[in-house]
Parts: sequence; C-alpha cells; structure tokens
Amino acid sequence: MQLNDLISRFRTLANDKLEPYFIDDASVIDWLNDAVSEACIRGRLLHESQNNDVCKINILIGSSRYQLHESLYELTRVWFQPSDGTKGQYLTLMSAELLDHYYDGENWRVKQGKPEHIVQDDTGIRLVPIPDVGGELQLEGYRVPLSPMENDTDVPEINQIHHVQLIQWVLHQAFKVPDAEFFDPNRSALAEQEFTDYFGIRPDSDLRRITREDIPHNVIPFMP
Repeated sequence: MQLNDLISRFRTLANDKLEPYFIDDASVIDWLNDAVSEACIRGRLLHESQNNDVCKINILIGSSRYQLHESLYELTRVWFQPSDGTKGQYLTLMSAELLDHYYDGENWRVKQGKPEHIVQDDTGIRLVPIPDVGGELQLEGYRVPLSPMENDTDVPEINQIHHVQLIQWVLHQAFKVPDAEFFDPNRSALAEQEFTDYFGIRPDSDLRRITREDIPHNVIPFMP
C-alpha cells in the first residue's frame, strides 16, 4: 500500500473523513513512520546484510570504538577482515561482564591485538582487543527503515502483507490525543492490543542486550 492509501484507510477506520480533519495528515504520516519502525523492532522484519552504508565499517589501528548506522539496532553476525592479508574471522558479541570473566583478571580494556570480540551499546560498538591491524568490519543485523515515508506514492519498506496492520498503531496514537471530540482511551487501547497481537510485544533494552550477547549456558544435572 502506498502512503496515500494508508492515510485513506486510517480516515475510514477512524471516521475522520470530512475536512477539516480532527487529525491532520502530518500527524498521521509521522505515526505511520513510527508504526513501521515499531513493527520492525517487535517483529525483526528487516535484516540487513548487503547495504555497505549500514554493514561496513573501516577499522583503524589503535581505535576500538565505532558508531553504528542509525538504522541498525541488533547485530547478528560480525566479521573482521584485516587489511594486511591475514585470515579474517567472526567476532563474538559479548558484554563487559563476560569479558571480565573471559580474560580472568587481565585488563582487556587496554589489551591490543587482532580483534576477537565486540561489545555493542545503544549506538555503537567496541572492539576487543584494541586493533593492532587495520581492516574492515562486515556486519549483519536487524534494522529499521532507512528513510521515512513523505510522498503520497512512498511505500513502507516492510512486506506488503503487514501494511494494513500498521494503521492500528496510528489509531492507537490518534485516539489518545486529548481532544474533546476524538479522545477515546478504550479505542486507543484496543488498537494498541491489535497491533501487539500481530507484531508482538516490544522487547525492552535488557532483552535486546541479552539476545545479542554470547552468554554461556550451563547444564546442571538433576538427580531424582
């Protein structure tokens, strides 16, 4: 569905078809863009592995911290390719706490060498050890749309089978605006629940952190 189709569908479902509208087009467009991003995060709908702007970072000797592309929120695979012709390798996603355990008292924060691990925070990454060789980091992971919808013919980047469900998020936002003639908290809650039923519950930051770290699992034997 194109952006103008989604706006029209919203106005029909919200019974906001006559001008002047209760909810202006600009607000509807903003909420539709929010809906696409929200759907991507909840459902992990967009996995990126090809776009060089998103997936490749040039690594410099002695520099361990780098910004991620603003659309990329969860890494699934990281490959370091050295520029000196030596063999590349996958890097392990780990937390600072796990690195403390892994290096067993050694100060990994100042250790230099060929990168083996990566720590991801909200907007960037940290290579461990600090690179003593330059190269290229090749990333794969989940992202939100690269650019917002603005024009009538723009289409959500996610699969078209999901498009109509985006309107539930817009209804949720519209009906919670404190307007005497449109405010309806019950309809807002119902629309939010329908959106959640389709795309899933939004993972909090702790859950996303846990899923991107290589946490060891210990099997404890059970004796009846």
